[in-house]
Amino acid sequence: MTRSLVTGGQGFIGGHLVRALLDRGDEVTVLDLRAAPGRALELHGLTDAVRLVEGDVADPAAVHRAIREAGSGSAGPDSVFHLAAQTLVGPAAEDPVATFRANAEGTWTILEAARDAGTGAVVVASSDKAYGPSESLPYRETDELKPAAPYEASKAAADVISRSYWPAFGLPVGVTRLANVYGGGDLNGSRLVPEAVNACLEGRAPQIRSDGSPERDYLHVSDATAAYLAIEQAVKDGPGRGEALNAGTGEPCSVREVVALIAAEVARTGGEPVEPEYLGDGVPEGEIDRQYVDASRLEGLTGWRPRVSLADGVAEAVSWYRKRN
Repeated sequence: MTRSLVTGGQGFIGGHLVRALLDRGDEVTVLDLRAAPGRALELHGLTDAVRLVEGDVADPAAVHRAIREAGSGSAGPDSVFHLAAQTLVGPAAEDPVATFRANAEGTWTILEAARDAGTGAVVVASSDKAYGPSESLPYRETDELKPAAPYEASKAAADVISRSYWPAFGLPVGVTRLANVYGGGDLNGSRLVPEAVNACLEGRAPQIRSDGSPERDYLHVSDATAAYLAIEQAVKDGPGRGEALNAGTGEPCSVREVVALIAAEVARTGGEPVEPEYLGDGVPEGEIDRQYVDASRLEGLTGWRPRVSLADGVAEAVSWYRKRN
């Protein structure tokens, strides 16, 4: 049996990843902050299926306890998936020190514990935001990281630190650079898809902070989960060690297009037609206007490719939130 540790397993992507690991037969331990009603494990009905260690990823004692409980005897877990992070751009700008502590210090704390335990594979969550603003798109793994804001810098730092552990210490580690992940199960109302879906379902106008022009690469959470598993295997097999790999659709889509799809799907499935309100002029401060990734390297190494179209992904999200409401 494979023993896996997931940090941040109570989060949106983490919960989906935990479910996928359990489905393949893993014994799963989750390291996260104190459990709360409505967190991912409860949403997925997985609370009793995993071992939950409550703690901060920047706390060495909590991390070593989780590594120990996830392993067997003196050996560490077979795989560590490090997703725990401060993930929001706005709060990162408001409190950069806390963000750097969570995202950079938390990462090296996990890596050190995994190195001490002889973990077989470590997969660390970076982000396409680590690239920073760029006129040259799509982002490719060979592009220089040029973060220009605290969140971007924190993810770039975690990215570079993680990749150094393979040549420096022989720790089998790979890094994920995912596009914008969406889908059912995301309860963060500051993100576009859950807020727009819930607004449309409630018959109120989604209020958009921009003019609707920013473009992003939207990756369904099931495809994101599959990318984590593909990168884990690439790390175990060898070609993914010390590498960062993009995962996305390669097809940028504007905020206006996404919101229009959501409103149309809600109306198609029995909801009231609504018109969004665009409150901004251009791109919100601190955000990048256009981002999408080239995922051909991940496809070439592992065969991974996105399977869920944006229209189908939006339909899944609308169905999920409607059932929950």
